[in-house]
Amino acid sequence: MTDILAVVAASWGVAMAISPALQIRRMLQRRSSADVSLGYLAVLLGGFATWLLYGMSLGNLALIIPNIVAFGVGVATFMVAWRFRSGEREG
Repeated sequence: MTDILAVVAASWGVAMAISPALQIRRMLQRRSSADVSLGYLAVLLGGFATWLLYGMSLGNLALIIPNIVAFGVGVATFMVAWRFRSGEREG
């Protein structure tokens, strides 16, 4: 049962990890990140990094894989938001 829950949790974690891609899509459509909190994204990135390190310390792939994906998508979301934020200040 534990192994099944680990697979389900990891799969759901990957789905959650890629969900910020919806925010990226929205920012690209609007050509703006004005409605996105960079502080919120930074807190999430810190959490993803912490959980990733914790999973690595345990050698637990059910924690490692979703948090690698989450961290990568989180960085991409932050960078897109930052890029638009920088452009909004200049223009």
